[in-house]
Amino acid sequence: MKYAFTFPGQGSQTVGMGKELAENMPVAAQVFEEVNDALGQNLSALMFEGPQEDLTLTHNAQPALMAVSVAVVRVMEAEFGKKLSDVASYVAGHSLGEYSALAAAGAIELADTARLLKLRGEAMQRAVPVGEGAMAAILGLNMDAAEKVAAEAAQGEVCTAANDNADGQIVLSGHKAAIERAIEIAKEHGAKRGMLLPVSAPFHCPLMQPAADEMAAALAETNLSSPVVPVIANVTTDPESDPDRIRELLVQQVTGRVRWRESVLKMGELGIGTLVEAGAGKVLSGMVRRINRDLAATSLQSAEDIENFVKSLDS
Repeated sequence: MKYAFTFPGQGSQTVGMGKELAENMPVAAQVFEEVNDALGQNLSALMFEGPQEDLTLTHNAQPALMAVSVAVVRVMEAEFGKKLSDVASYVAGHSLGEYSALAAAGAIELADTARLLKLRGEAMQRAVPVGEGAMAAILGLNMDAAEKVAAEAAQGEVCTAANDNADGQIVLSGHKAAIERAIEIAKEHGAKRGMLLPVSAPFHCPLMQPAADEMAAALAETNLSSPVVPVIANVTTDPESDPDRIRELLVQQVTGRVRWRESVLKMGELGIGTLVEAGAGKVLSGMVRRINRDLAATSLQSAEDIENFVKSLDS
């Protein structure tokens, strides 16, 4: 059985995430302390105690989700004796989860990853004034149909497919008026539902170019190493190990589409049998079943989850 480790994106954050790990596994507590120190804030207190509305702020949610994901992998390695490179053939992450994947695979130092994600969240918020952009989930259309909807709705504004999560689950991003038009047009094209998402900025569209420029400057100053296993890049779905290419693709990712459906299909083509979701929630595991029913999926959040997974490897 070949495994790939996947890492969740924004939306998976919940108050209390990582708390059980920190209380029972010193290596997890150490991860959270290192992230706190890197950011100069008590992020772990916000993760464990809330409030949810503060945790959900992009510049908090991004490093917090990464911290939980890395803590899961470090617990597996330090407490249960299974290195990521011994278990996984590839890593992949959804949007910010790509940074989690790279940190877990040793390509970016934990403190650097935390600082990059804090900046990424702040830069994305700065890129578009609040109220000017929006994102919407379009349910019941495939990518081709969603792209036609976006093109029809644009009318000189930005309206583009931002996340290809699964067939029937596409997210559009762009100017608010264009996204609102897209919701109505999608219904005419047979969508089951179109709904605005509770996000503070239009991620993964050309309006994010100012944020991409900020990330390009920050990543140019950040040391990247080759990951211990290749990362399946969001914007190409190709396995990547070259640090310079990874840096380039992380910049493209800010404005580019998250090609998650294609990434999961690619991992299946590469011989992966099980996708292991490391971190908060089970969003990615749920998507796997909608993308490729031949793939198994499991999620690791608690110490018990990790212990049971490691035992299954030896059975």
